[in-house]
Amino acid sequence: MHENEDTKCCCNKNEKDEFIERLFLEYKPIKDNLIQMLNEIQEHYGYVPMKVQKELSEFLSIPMAEIYGVVTFYSRFSLKPKGKYNISVCLGTACFVKGSQKIMDRLLERLKIAPGETTEDGLFSIEETRCVGACGLAPVFTVNGEVYGKATVQKLDQVLDELMKQ
Repeated sequence: MHENEDTKCCCNKNEKDEFIERLFLEYKPIKDNLIQMLNEIQEHYGYVPMKVQKELSEFLSIPMAEIYGVVTFYSRFSLKPKGKYNISVCLGTACFVKGSQKIMDRLLERLKIAPGETTEDGLFSIEETRCVGACGLAPVFTVNGEVYGKATVQKLDQVLDELMKQ
């Protein structure tokens, strides 16, 4: 992680930002609050910065390794900032059988980044998912949670072109 990504969350490296201060006042320092606090952190920053993981570790008296394990286990959480448009392609069985890999391949070709990365301009990020619960619409991709079912490479191109114009 780049140093500047980590400092975006706080005004000064040696002080907590206002959001974290309020969060720590809102919750009791018990391990049972970890997931909910991570959810709020993810919502606020768009990812879970390392600096905040360290502060959370101290506040909840949980080892950093455990917090990192939770953040990397759940696909809801991200260690890196996501793009303005977060595009996920389902590669679960139903979607894969109906051609979602072609959609992913086209997305990688167009954006020139790998899954888990964000374009340099901060506009797009790509994720691979295993199921979005829309198997009847397979194959699917999502943009910021909006589902595009019965997707094709042509549909992906249309959506990308539209987003690039905005």
